[in-house]
Amino acid sequence: MAEIKQFKTESKRLLELMINSIYTNKEIFLRELISNASDAIDKYHYLSLTEEVLPKKNDYEIFLSFDKDAKTLTIKDNGIGMTYQELNDSLGTIAKSGSVEFLEKMKASNQKDIDINIIGQFGVGFYSAFMVAKTVDVRTRSLYDTKGYLFTSTGSDTYEVSEIEKEESGTEIVLTLRENNEEFEFDQFLDEWKLKNLVKKYSDYVRYPIRMNVHKSVPVEDKKDKYEEVIEVETLNSMTPLWKKNKNELKDEELNEFYKQKYYDYEDPLLNIQLNVEGTMEYTALLFIPKKAPYNLYSEKYEKGLQLYSKGVFIMDKCKELIPDYLRFVKGLIDSSDLSLNISRELLQKSKQLSDIAKNVEKKIVSRLESLLKNDYDKYLEFFKAFGVNLKFGIYDDFGLKKEMLQDLIIYNTVNQEKMISLKEYVASMKENQKYIYYASGKNKASILALPQMDLLKKEGYDVLMLTDDVDEFAINVMQEYDKKAFKSINQGDLDLLDKKEEKKLKELEEQKKPLLEKLKDILKEDVSDVVLSKRLTDSAVCLVSSDGVSFEMEKVIANMPNQEKPKATKILEINPNHELFKALEKIYYDNPLELPDYADLLYSQALLIEGFELKDPVDFARKMSNLIIKIVK
Repeated sequence: MAEIKQFKTESKRLLELMINSIYTNKEIFLRELISNASDAIDKYHYLSLTEEVLPKKNDYEIFLSFDKDAKTLTIKDNGIGMTYQELNDSLGTIAKSGSVEFLEKMKASNQKDIDINIIGQFGVGFYSAFMVAKTVDVRTRSLYDTKGYLFTSTGSDTYEVSEIEKEESGTEIVLTLRENNEEFEFDQFLDEWKLKNLVKKYSDYVRYPIRMNVHKSVPVEDKKDKYEEVIEVETLNSMTPLWKKNKNELKDEELNEFYKQKYYDYEDPLLNIQLNVEGTMEYTALLFIPKKAPYNLYSEKYEKGLQLYSKGVFIMDKCKELIPDYLRFVKGLIDSSDLSLNISRELLQKSKQLSDIAKNVEKKIVSRLESLLKNDYDKYLEFFKAFGVNLKFGIYDDFGLKKEMLQDLIIYNTVNQEKMISLKEYVASMKENQKYIYYASGKNKASILALPQMDLLKKEGYDVLMLTDDVDEFAINVMQEYDKKAFKSINQGDLDLLDKKEEKKLKELEEQKKPLLEKLKDILKEDVSDVVLSKRLTDSAVCLVSSDGVSFEMEKVIANMPNQEKPKATKILEINPNHELFKALEKIYYDNPLELPDYADLLYSQALLIEGFELKDPVDFARKMSNLIIKIVK
């Protein structure tokens, strides 16, 4: 006769909380019940090794079956089972975990040499079944009992327990599913394809086989193109995680295939990184760097993060705390038994362990990239072309917190070098007495070489870093210097390339030409802060430079950013005193001063175009150019 018992909690209200609030995803129930079954087999296996009187087994399994007509789903194991007392203690008391008690007993007995991997921690996983089931029946028999027992509950405030006949030890859980409604279709859990996919997703690496009868089409013997439906037992899970294998056993082909199937890429990864950390914090990591950036890597919809497993059981798909934003392109997973999971095993609690894993993973990735740059430049170049901009963002992010870690991974095209080089290589090849690391921003090498600011640098043979990404100057400004050599923009501030004699000569000339320069400054006062004689131009007539602070390139980048203040670079017009154009301006200043504003405006517009800025009034510029041409022809 069945006994009707009250749950040993605050009754119905707490049970409803367990069912409806702890778990956000209904399909999680299958993971929880399979994990409980795995724990039960673990316990049997351990006890069979330590107690000689217990029968040994080599046919451990978890078996799934379903009945569409009866709307039932069954999860069966041949593990240790439960006694009458254990049934009441474990299932009749919410949040009381038999697994935790078992582990505590093992620790107390100091049995350290037995490999046991208990998944359950909180004793609430069983109750996730009520998210999908209107009735749950548990048929169980303990290894230490001759009787079996049936636990039945509808998830309200009571449950029933009765004696049953059961030949073997183990537990069989039968879920009678809820009726479909507008919000959820419960019948989906009575489908082969759905169950296979859920096992693959959440429980693929449970160490015991998870089996199910599946329908298959097989060719009919001696009948061409004829097939018949048969039912075969199929093992649904892999059991042994790839990342748990010895590194020496793993081949690149196996890792590549795993990556492509797991992360839906048609190409092999560029790199794979394996970690097996032991000590106070134990975890395994398997990481991949793709060959190409995902199409949506820089969109708001892209979700970074590593997959998270606990003892081979899938916990989260995108744990963003495990990877820094600048490494968002890295794919992979972490498996650890030491993580602080929340009660539903769906979300991760903030913990020092998680932070420590993230730091170690980041260091390992950076170390591997450093090794790649040193030992396989061509492969590193392939990586950098795909993801180099991410490293630059890493330098710029958090006010340069990681610039020391990342600065040696950045490589640049330069004016004098055929291949991209690192900052270390640039500094090693600097000319004697060179004070600065020079850089210039532009679309490509041709446009940078055409900049008038390059005149003196080309003449003196100095190499110049070519910055072509939007983030480049921001990263350079955060670094400020490398190996005690300051960075210097070729179109910002004084290049400090003239000797004292040349400096003195130019200063004297500037004093002589002061009236003209002041007049030009006054004419262009709305556009430039100053007009000066250039120390950097040798061939070109004119150029625009900015003072320290916001550069022209930064101004252009920020202008395209939404919801940002739009700071402007301070523009200074530099004129080459040795150019024929300057002599022409002097002549106009003295002979036809009324025409000087038009010529000054043309000069400024020319400098704007060279720097890639848009003209304020293209029509006015065209008109003035036409008038000048007509005047010359006449």
